[in-house]
Amino acid sequence: MGRSIALAIYLAITARAEGWGRRKLQKRLVAGKEDPDRIEERSGHPSLPRPEGRLLWFHAASVGEVLSLIEVMERLAESESDLRFLVTTGTVSSASILSTRLPPRCVHQYVPIDIGGFVTRFLDHWKPDLAVFVESEFWPTLITETRARGIPMLLINARLSAQSAQRWAKLGGALGSLLSRFDAIQAQDDVTASALRRFGYPPEQLLISGTLKEGAPPPPCDENEFARLMGLMKNRPVWLAASTHPGEEETVATAHRQALRSSVKLMMILAPRHPDRGDAIAKMLREDGWKVAQRSAGEDPDDATQIYLADTLGEMGLWYRIAPLSFVGGSLVPVGGHNPFEPAALGSAILCGPHVNNFRDIYARLEDARATRVVHNDGELAAAVVELLQPDRIAPMAYAAWEISSSGAAATDKALALIHDHLPEKVA
Repeated sequence: MGRSIALAIYLAITARAEGWGRRKLQKRLVAGKEDPDRIEERSGHPSLPRPEGRLLWFHAASVGEVLSLIEVMERLAESESDLRFLVTTGTVSSASILSTRLPPRCVHQYVPIDIGGFVTRFLDHWKPDLAVFVESEFWPTLITETRARGIPMLLINARLSAQSAQRWAKLGGALGSLLSRFDAIQAQDDVTASALRRFGYPPEQLLISGTLKEGAPPPPCDENEFARLMGLMKNRPVWLAASTHPGEEETVATAHRQALRSSVKLMMILAPRHPDRGDAIAKMLREDGWKVAQRSAGEDPDDATQIYLADTLGEMGLWYRIAPLSFVGGSLVPVGGHNPFEPAALGSAILCGPHVNNFRDIYARLEDARATRVVHNDGELAAAVVELLQPDRIAPMAYAAWEISSSGAAATDKALALIHDHLPEKVA
């Protein structure tokens, strides 16, 4: 395995940092970034027993990455009747959503923060038979300790942006050393594969598979609630501003004000990326003169509602089904964009800003198929909303997006094949 001075120093420091780790967790708890009922999981203390039999461990950063695995886990559960699943993530929002989305025989735990003692305690308890990391979760202690125990390791749906590659390059051979712990890697795209090869990963162990998010099932919705809200909206024209970040709410509101000049009954559903910002967003909008209904406060839209603030978790499937046109946020500000396949799979045409580095290849395919349109400011967004809400304009665009979103089964098949190749045999 490759050696790195930077990695060796990091591992030496974190091996003796339990006190620092507990202080960090306490600060995060006070800041509302940790689950008070499950905080001990973050220091490696399990809240559940290890299930009997073979245990397949998936680790991902947060909601989007894990939801891309749902199809993989469901198909594995069908073919491997004795297999159990452990899923780890690091965010409170992920635990909330996954509580209703995980398939049978699957448990969720928060991943321990990357401290030697915490990671050791976690691995001592769970003893996974195979570890599958997703996208770009390169926690050095977690990776090296897992490999040191002889646990087979895979990296699937790997993604490494140019910026991330530049940051890792400054640490010498640290990333190359971590990558060498993986038995095989599947990369989402050519950019990631090229970067991984530059960091020394053997080409014969590397496959370009496409992204699992194409093959992920669309987010669900409560059909009764869908019917109720559609009745309240009374066939009003509606568009959605989804997964917005600070700085984007002002822009989409300004665009909506301009669009209202052409369609006075138009309503915008605003679903911020982090719903805990809902109260602050509602206050800002009302101070600016908007008639707002806030979902987290139990308020329903009526004939006077101009903006419906959808500040709840786990309901994006509802909003994408209601809105025939969706602006996907994180793209007018330099966040990198968010997954466009969810609206595409549910028949919603897509608008985005120029900052889509996280999904550049996917958005390029959507653009080539005329399934999305890039907007750069509130004026362009308003014009696109007014134009595309015409039925003859939006239907071809939405259908083209749906076709692309429906073509992702190959990535899921490749991930399943790789996992089957490395999954230990059943114990007789």
